[in-house]
Amino acid sequence: MSTPGFDKLKHIVVLMMENRSFDHMLGALKATDARIDGIDGTQSNIDTTGAKAPAQPLAQYQGQLDPDPDHHFPGVDLQIFNGDTTPGRAATMQGFVKSYFSQQRDVNHSRKIMYYFPPEKLPVLTTLATEFAVFNRWFASIPGPTLCNRAFAHYGTSFGHVGMEIFYPNTQFKSIYQRLDDAKKTAKIYYFDVKSSSLEVVNLLQHQPQFFGTYQQFLDDCGKGELPDYSFIEPNYSDHEGEDGAAILASDQHPDHHVREGERFIASIYNAIRQNAALWESTALLIVYDEHGGIYDHVPPPARPTGSSRSPMRRAPGNRSCSIGSAFASRRFWSHRGLPAARSSARIASSNTRRFLARRRSSSCRSSRIGRRARRPRKRFSTC
Repeated sequence: MSTPGFDKLKHIVVLMMENRSFDHMLGALKATDARIDGIDGTQSNIDTTGAKAPAQPLAQYQGQLDPDPDHHFPGVDLQIFNGDTTPGRAATMQGFVKSYFSQQRDVNHSRKIMYYFPPEKLPVLTTLATEFAVFNRWFASIPGPTLCNRAFAHYGTSFGHVGMEIFYPNTQFKSIYQRLDDAKKTAKIYYFDVKSSSLEVVNLLQHQPQFFGTYQQFLDDCGKGELPDYSFIEPNYSDHEGEDGAAILASDQHPDHHVREGERFIASIYNAIRQNAALWESTALLIVYDEHGGIYDHVPPPARPTGSSRSPMRRAPGNRSCSIGSAFASRRFWSHRGLPAARSSARIASSNTRRFLARRRSSSCRSSRIGRRARRPRKRFSTC
């Protein structure tokens, strides 16, 4: 028996934000629904003085996570294993404060890595999370930074890279966009504008005229009902001037960019789809974060499969990140499912198509993810 609503599914839209963990963005929702694996008041780290640093609902929109928390491979390893390098080590998630202290050597500042947002401070994410689907076990593909994790989103692999290399020579696998094109399907990466540009490995730019469009084109395509089968949305990665000279704020939510600007951007994507009735009934929206950004999360990532040779690390996944999805899910469905790291970003195209909507990213620290059900919502978000 087919899943109700899937017969209407024609478009998949993925919005990938930047560098926020699950507990940081959605962990407080455990207080209203115990099925969410979030913050319950027992989570803490030990700071460098030996004092307990509890998780607290004190996160601010901007100005708190500066310098940018370490989210490169060695730093994430410290966050997960707390400096233990012995064989058979266990993931304790007790190294976040220690990791952040190493960047500024300020004990009080290092404790801010444990702060999370109360739901009322994130009305867009909170509403989407409570109306649609939240994924408890969405892990970054690699316990490392942006580009290798985004490579997984486009290729289903980073070809062994765990850093910020911008070009991958000798890629033996096609991108999702090439595979979809081979299957006579349409796909596009919508970047914000020319000044913000794209945060994807440059291999994809070889097909720039075919596979790239701008944020404004996405809004126009939604209005005209001309979205491709698969859309990947990039936020604005930098504060810069627009063509009219007006200031445009970064909307990616990467520390220390303003989180509320990211909320407005998320709402604009949701509203663009919702305002076209036919598009709304045939589109699945998936909101994800590329990785946890070095910010505290209490759930240890899963180990890579025994005997796997596809990952350069013993514990393949990175930490949880915030994820909300609209994969035609019923109201308030909380997913605990996931996928092995090697599959985590092979979203759709040929044999990978079926894996996408059922997937959990088993990789590094958690990030957030949200999805929507296939029905008209009760409200529209204001983007002002």
